[in-house]
Amino acid sequence: METVLATHAGFCFGVDKAVRNVYDLLDKTDNICTFGPIIHNDTVVSDLKEKGVRVIENEEELSEVHDSTVVIRAHGVPPRIYDLIKRNNNECVDGTCPVVKRIHDIVKSKSEEGYRIIIIGSPVHPEVLGIKGWSEGDVCVIENVDDAEAFVHESSQPLCIVSQTTFNLNKFQELVEIIKNKGYNVNVVNTICNATKERQESADAIASKVDIMLVIGGKNSSNTQKLYSICKEKCPQTYFVTGVDDLKIDIPKTASLVGITAGASTPNNIIEEVQNYVRINF
Repeated sequence: METVLATHAGFCFGVDKAVRNVYDLLDKTDNICTFGPIIHNDTVVSDLKEKGVRVIENEEELSEVHDSTVVIRAHGVPPRIYDLIKRNNNECVDGTCPVVKRIHDIVKSKSEEGYRIIIIGSPVHPEVLGIKGWSEGDVCVIENVDDAEAFVHESSQPLCIVSQTTFNLNKFQELVEIIKNKGYNVNVVNTICNATKERQESADAIASKVDIMLVIGGKNSSNTQKLYSICKEKCPQTYFVTGVDDLKIDIPKTASLVGITAGASTPNNIIEEVQNYVRINF
């Protein structure tokens, strides 16, 4: 079976930096933990656990960690987490994606200037939860059209709109337009990562040309889920897989071309394994 791999797929710069931080630390210390899974990829997280890296799931667990090396994951955290790490005499290694760091700076600065912050994204995503913590005032998270249409701002306070880095660009623009049409004083900062935009565009470009589309990524990966939605619109035979073990797919006899893309938390070796498996077995 012939395959075509999206031009932009797999690890982005921020994720690669965060993961390398942890592996580099393994050569220096055996007392390492990450605040939350370092990335949304079970294979990487499991490998690190086997090497002794602990995953701290919440602030309550983190409060019990002392004299350790704590790695902040790529999604970033609110300021109080840094304070908690320092208070317990832990070393902090900051793996926050630089693009996410920029959003933290924007939110902090604009809120200090008197803006109310609006975040376009998922209210339960760790990146969004981290961004919220950098605001000096009220924050509203808008995820969909219903949220945008229901949004009411009953003051003359200006609004600053930012986005979760992995949000769908077209949906971001749609939601921003709904809010702007309400007549508020709005400052829009498109903080969707360029890598996300490129990944979505390249996946979209091949999905309409292939018979089957495979989207590789962790089950909890927001950016991979968005890639899946984009591809599914163009190619009905789109499948979300975490790796080779998920490739139990009925292939139509007429199929001749399989497209492959992968989320930002998918290592290159997993992409290569899937691509080779498809070539040999499909």
